[in-house]
Amino acid sequence: MKLRRKIRKLFTGESLASANKHLRRKLRKPKFPLDRQRIIDTINLDEFAKIRLRYETDPASKRWSKYLQLEHWIDINIQRIRRTGLDAKPSQRVLDLGCGAGYFIYIAQLLGHDCVGLDTDEQRMFTETTRLLEIERVIWPIRPFVPLPPLGKKFDLITAYRICFNNHKCADLWGVSEWEFFLDDLAKLLAPRGRVWLELNLERDETFYPSELRNFFLSKKAKIKGSRILFEC
Repeated sequence: MKLRRKIRKLFTGESLASANKHLRRKLRKPKFPLDRQRIIDTINLDEFAKIRLRYETDPASKRWSKYLQLEHWIDINIQRIRRTGLDAKPSQRVLDLGCGAGYFIYIAQLLGHDCVGLDTDEQRMFTETTRLLEIERVIWPIRPFVPLPPLGKKFDLITAYRICFNNHKCADLWGVSEWEFFLDDLAKLLAPRGRVWLELNLERDETFYPSELRNFFLSKKAKIKGSRILFEC
């Protein structure tokens, strides 16, 4: 399996891109080490413990309290930082859609990136964690055929993880027309050579997207790997 994967990477160019990323990491000394404990040590843990106590004991917040498992989510977001290459790049402008608790943006900021999160204000827990982490957050619901608000800048990287704004697991799940409008709208926010990194959730049929949506993404020159979809200008 490992040999077949290495051969496939050679033919897809994935190996060259991976080698370039590793080289950039070696040549560029990171502003902040991507170490879980070093990152956690920068957070006011006394205040974080108060937030966790409030929401872990609140039955109405049980679904969301899993995001207060700090070590687990810091590890996940370190992986996201590495996958997007933010640990190997000079300062970038980053927009994170559905930023949730704000961990991805927080780590990116430690690395010297200029970050903005966008989310709804429905979950008070996320309001408290992003405030604690001093995240710049724009309150805005993402809806089909409704443009994003003007943000006053262009972004080198736009991310969205565990996407639910596509009416995840609902009867009116986004199709090609909704995604086309959304991606065209995102293009207006991208700087030259900007990237869009999306990660979808599994739907009720145990797929991330139907075949027609996959074909649409590919028609837009997307690079697809499971739930991850990357668009590059």
